[in-house]
Amino acid sequence: MKIAVIGREGQVAHYLRTQGRARGLYVFAAGRPEVDLTRPQTVVDFLDRVRPNVVVNAAAYTAVDKAESDGERAFQINATGAGELARICSAASIPLVQISTDFVFDGSKRQPYLEGDAVLPLGIYGASKAAGETAVRRTQLQHVILRTSWVYGAHGSNFVKTMLRLAAERTELGVVDDQVGCPTSARDFADAILKIAPVLAANRDPSIWGTYHLTGTGDVTWHGFAAEIFRHVAARNAAVPRLIAISTDGYPTPARRPAYSVLNNTKFSGKFGFMLPDWRESLAECMAELLPDCRAEQVA
Repeated sequence: MKIAVIGREGQVAHYLRTQGRARGLYVFAAGRPEVDLTRPQTVVDFLDRVRPNVVVNAAAYTAVDKAESDGERAFQINATGAGELARICSAASIPLVQISTDFVFDGSKRQPYLEGDAVLPLGIYGASKAAGETAVRRTQLQHVILRTSWVYGAHGSNFVKTMLRLAAERTELGVVDDQVGCPTSARDFADAILKIAPVLAANRDPSIWGTYHLTGTGDVTWHGFAAEIFRHVAARNAAVPRLIAISTDGYPTPARRPAYSVLNNTKFSGKFGFMLPDWRESLAECMAELLPDCRAEQVA
């Protein structure tokens, strides 16, 4: 089975390649400049060459704050580009997995978001991803949109690696404690895509197409997430900063973040028969990879 991944260097794309090889799948990943969503012919040429059974769109404009002043570029990639990819996949009858985000919601709920809840993004990034979802739904019937959140891993830029860097630089650190979400391991997320890909390629169940939520199990604030990260660091006998809980108002950013973006994964687990592990378990695996001297038994 062959899977084509649009995007190569991001967190999820990295694990799609490495985990795909481990599963014995043929995963072909390509990014800019070879394959660029804003230049559709490069996508056509890539898919003609690979002839995949499933396409995964792991390419996106993800600079949440920069998007506020670079909206045109964000929409070119996340909305127009996603729509063009869906059109190309539709013409070739190739199922498409489109990765989306919790930022399509405004965070006003206090119960986990369902797939059918109103999409009300607070900023340009969320709006561009929501527009991309709409473009995919309108263009390609055979699609699975996977909304996820707070993605981290040993590869690429993410909250975990930022906290590790700051732990080495500071003795005191303020972290937001009034935003709640679900940390999601990029490795777990990629592995889930690889697991469902053969089901999508078989295309035996028309009800399988649609939008799903897929995150790590359990929720936490950014402050709580940082505390768990530093617990692993301390277990390695390394110094950690004193954590201070601050409000969102105490850490202003160009783009507003949803205060509550916990996603309900029941639809995905009901359809595909599994869910992602507890975020603490997956974080322990990530920390063991980032900090080899930190063993799981030390922080159990």
